[in-house]
Amino acid sequence: MTAIIDLRSDTITRPGPAMRDAMIRAEVGDDVFGEDPTVNRLQERVAGMFGKEAGLFVPSGTMGNEICLKVHTQHGDEIIAEQDAHIVVYETAGPAFLAGLQISTVRGVRGLPAVADVIRAIRPALYYMPRTSLCCLENTHGRSGGTVLPIAGIREISAAMRSRGVKMHCDGARIWNASVASGVSLRELAEPFDTLSVCFSKGLGAPVGSMIVGDRQSVESARRYRKIFGGGMRQAGILAAAALYALDHNIARLAEDHASAKHFASELATIKGFAIDLPSVQTNMVITDIAGTGKSRDEVLHLCSEAGVLMTPERESSVRAVTHLDVSAEDVREAAARIVRIFSR
Repeated sequence: MTAIIDLRSDTITRPGPAMRDAMIRAEVGDDVFGEDPTVNRLQERVAGMFGKEAGLFVPSGTMGNEICLKVHTQHGDEIIAEQDAHIVVYETAGPAFLAGLQISTVRGVRGLPAVADVIRAIRPALYYMPRTSLCCLENTHGRSGGTVLPIAGIREISAAMRSRGVKMHCDGARIWNASVASGVSLRELAEPFDTLSVCFSKGLGAPVGSMIVGDRQSVESARRYRKIFGGGMRQAGILAAAALYALDHNIARLAEDHASAKHFASELATIKGFAIDLPSVQTNMVITDIAGTGKSRDEVLHLCSEAGVLMTPERESSVRAVTHLDVSAEDVREAAARIVRIFSR
């Protein structure tokens, strides 16, 4: 039987024996009371890594984002986001449903909008227009293929927004990848933002959990909304221990995932009908336009699945592969070789 190589997402990673052992040995308490020592240690550590005053452990990246939107806005406000941002596309209209917000979307290049376009999206201060209260960026940018937002561009947008009284939030689910790929420190990547939501359960390989970081006032407000949204957990130190293990062992190795993604992309780019923007393969994602094959997206995914390679649909004529710690470099080379064989017949 052909071995399955699962490249659907870095969210499918499973905790290994050492991480599980750390979870078993975790010291726990009631985190809703602020009494879980392992959660507290994680919050302090991650806040320090990003140069922020405080952190708050939350169940998911989506909850982290949605809480931060609520912290910075009032019902009926408008926020600015890049048109393909996770907050816009993949959070089930959460900004409208949970915070009563509408979104003004701007087009970006590999996830980064032009500062002039972002400024243009700010509403005039007229009583019959919504108040622009927040600008959101995503780093890395998923729908662009895991691209890293250039720090100079982030700073330029942040300066323009802050000078106009608009707060900044970063969906930093894969900001660890951005730091490793760019060589820019987590503190530098975080400085332009008032809050960030960062994830442990993707490339870092923890089973559950994200973190909000920001100033103390924002995080205290976030704690209240976490309770309202149903995200208050009790003996969550079992999960926090996995995140602490991931911080100790799984950040530097993200470079291996990035190298595997580049190899995978270069191999698939040799297939007639496969189109890949190779410069956009900067971290652990590969998005391939398969329109030139004459086959539908679902047909391509089915053929790859039959060969034991699992990927996901992206846009109308694109498929996505994501490298992660549960697939080795050898696995990724084998996956690429199988796909090349299928479409070279």
